[in-house]
This record gives sequence, C-alpha cells and structure tokens, in this order.
Amino acid sequence: MPINPEFIRVSIGTASCLGLNDMKLDAIPTTAYLMLFHQGKCIANCAFCSQARESTSKSDRLSRIQWPKFDLLNVLAQFKNLKTSLPFKRICIQVINYPNFFYDLLYIVQEVRKITSLPISISCQPLKKDQIIKLYNLGVDRMGVPFDAATPDLFYKIKGKGNKSPYKWEKHQKYIENLKEIFGTKNITTHLIVGMGETEKDAVKFIQNFKNLGINTGIFAFTPLKGTKMEKEVPPTIPHYRRIQLARFIIIYEYGKITNMKFDNHDRIIDFGIDNDKLHHIIQSGIPFQTTGCPNCNRPFYNERPGKKLYNYPKILSSKEIDEIFKDIWDYS
Repeated sequence: MPINPEFIRVSIGTASCLGLNDMKLDAIPTTAYLMLFHQGKCIANCAFCSQARESTSKSDRLSRIQWPKFDLLNVLAQFKNLKTSLPFKRICIQVINYPNFFYDLLYIVQEVRKITSLPISISCQPLKKDQIIKLYNLGVDRMGVPFDAATPDLFYKIKGKGNKSPYKWEKHQKYIENLKEIFGTKNITTHLIVGMGETEKDAVKFIQNFKNLGINTGIFAFTPLKGTKMEKEVPPTIPHYRRIQLARFIIIYEYGKITNMKFDNHDRIIDFGIDNDKLHHIIQSGIPFQTTGCPNCNRPFYNERPGKKLYNYPKILSSKEIDEIFKDIWDYS
C-alpha cells in the first residue's frame, strides 16, 4: 500500500503569497501553483523539461520557475488560513510521472478539497478512464493536456520514442476523447509550447484543430534550460510569438479561422483574415498577449525574467507595451 505523500512542491511566487517564504513579487499569481513531489526524476524524458529522466537540471525547477518542496500539512494549513485579500482564484496541480503518482495526486486533491472551495485544475499525462472519473468525482474543475509539440513529428522527437520517452500523440488524442466524455470540452485545455521547431502555420493549425473539437489551447514560450536535451536551442523570437498569440485569439474567440489567414513562403502569418479595423481593435485591447490557459491563470514570469520583454503578460498591458506589440507583429526580420 502506497504511503501518503509527506511533501509537495509549490511555485516560489505561490509560496510567497501563502507566507511560506519572504519574496518580493513583481506580479502576484492569480492561481496557486502546486506540483507533486518525487525524490527523483520523471519517468518521461521530454527534451525541454528539467524534470525529464535524463535531465541533469535541478528537480526543483519547471520552466524557469523554482518549485521548492514544503511539508504538505504546512501547505494545507496555509490554504486553510488563506486571507480573503489574497488573489487566488484557482489551484493548479502539475503532475510528474513516477510509480504511484496517481495515489499521491488523489490524496492531495482530497485534502485540498477538504479545506478550500477554490476550483482545481490538473495538468497531467494521459490517465485511465477510471482515474479520470475519480478526479471528477472529487470535484476537480478542469484538466490540462500537455501536447506541447505542434505536430506529430515534433511530438515523436521531443516527447515520444524518438527521445526515449513513453508518450504517443495518438494516446494523447485518446486521452482527450476520454476527458470530453467526463468533463466536457469546455473544461479541457491543451498546451502548446511555441518555439520548438514548428512554423507559425503549424502552431495555428494545432490551435484551430483543437478549437474545432471545442477545446482551447494555452500557449507557452519555449525556455531553454541548462541540463536538458534542448538547452542549446534558442527561444522563439518575440514577433513569431506575437503573431501566434494574435492568431490564437482570433480563432478561440471566433473572429476568424485559419482558412481565412495567409502565410508567406516561410509559413509566417502575413494576413490574419479579418478586416483592419477589427484587427486594430483586438491588438489595442492587449488581451491576446496576456497569459493563456485555464481561467484566472496568469503564470507570472514562467517563460521570462522581470525587466525583459514579456512573452505572456500577467496583467493588463500599458499603452507603451501595446505600441511595441504593433511593431513586433509586423516584424519579419
């Protein structure tokens, strides 16, 4: 019989909000981010991930964020005494793959649900149908499916057999179908990491294909991490990322479709398929360039350092930031 987990990882910004450490925050997280603790690496071997089996990165990292471990009972106590003035609107639990991980996940969800009514999201590798039902019955609100790579070929090379990792594109698709039966499409999010070798057209196809299934895509920027297989790869350029952000917004909120968009001979977006006035209004709002994912997720500085130009803005943009975005979108240099 597995032993109840003693520890849990908490993103450093969330830990600060919970009073578990003392750290000045440039942006306050609106979701509390937790991660299962395991004394070792993930079974999977995703080439970009610090948790990967063959990674030499520290185990307290996910993307560029630190996730120190804390006593689970202490973390639960902090949630129980959570001040209403704190900004948390949701709890997100990140799952890594190891023996008995589902037992740990189930136990943590049960204990969290006892002390808070905040909605719970889980980002997890494919689960069995009976496992999905158990999470649903415990009151889990949303499920995130980390496809991460935009095409089956990239998936194979980065997350699948091509990198000695167990995941298969087809199994992730089946997982989506099982989730749809239980959670419904509106409560599923898939994830795409931009900058891992896809073209802009590849990324937009990915977003459109899942939108056609009724599922929204949250996008991240690839972050090269020391000790991972992809540590020497370069992150996406800001213009590349901005155009995908804008295309995503247009598709998700049904202002247009990929079939109306035009691409150059490098598969870069040169026409977003909607009239100029509407396009200008959408860009001017700044909303397409804020963090995407589950509702009330702002992921401060997950892919970037404070003081640098941001891929995903964790709060409302300034007029100066929006002016820069207008320039970035049409930069093909």
